[in-house]
Amino acid sequence: MLLLAVDTATPAVTVALHDGDSVVAESTQVDARRHGELLLPSVDRVLASAGLKLDAVTGVVVGVGPGPYTGLRVGLVTAATFGSALGVPVHGLCTLDGLAYASGLEGPFVVATDARRKEVYWASYDGSRTRTGGPAVDRPAEIAEQVAGLPAVGAGALLYPEVFPDARGPEHQSAAALAALAAEKLAAGGELLPPRPLYLRRPDAQVPKNYKVVTPQ
Repeated sequence: MLLLAVDTATPAVTVALHDGDSVVAESTQVDARRHGELLLPSVDRVLASAGLKLDAVTGVVVGVGPGPYTGLRVGLVTAATFGSALGVPVHGLCTLDGLAYASGLEGPFVVATDARRKEVYWASYDGSRTRTGGPAVDRPAEIAEQVAGLPAVGAGALLYPEVFPDARGPEHQSAAALAALAAEKLAAGGELLPPRPLYLRRPDAQVPKNYKVVTPQ
């Protein structure tokens, strides 16, 4: 097994290789505006670091969000292209699950990432491998009662300390954690998600309601 994992659903452009036992190489750069520019060079760098070629990959893992449309689609399209070119399966995982797994926390906690518009993408967990609710997108004040007293992981939690007073790391997504979680699930015979995006809300761009169709006479 050699899994190539990528995630661009958050400001982190993150790539990792996992051989079924451990992570053999990884790269993470945090830049919310350069996903498309940074992802492929990161893949090249990780492969070079491991001394491997792309054709050694036996499966692709991609974070399916939730996340903003522009960034999220970069990772998904890249993963789908690699899968098609190599003839290997492409597996999806919830981005928040990767953060939960990286936290190593046991007992109830919350993962929250920045959804912009003064909102967070969030989900609840009972241990680092078990999601119990979500993912969802809400204003922090609207979920304050639900998350009260719980530790919280992720950049979204750090942005709103009044709602998530027990915020802690990791702040950003790690493809290494995503790959390790995927390898664990696959080894146990578990099913992963299809590589389709979890947007959770409509895109900003909308067709005007009073759009006038002009047809030739």
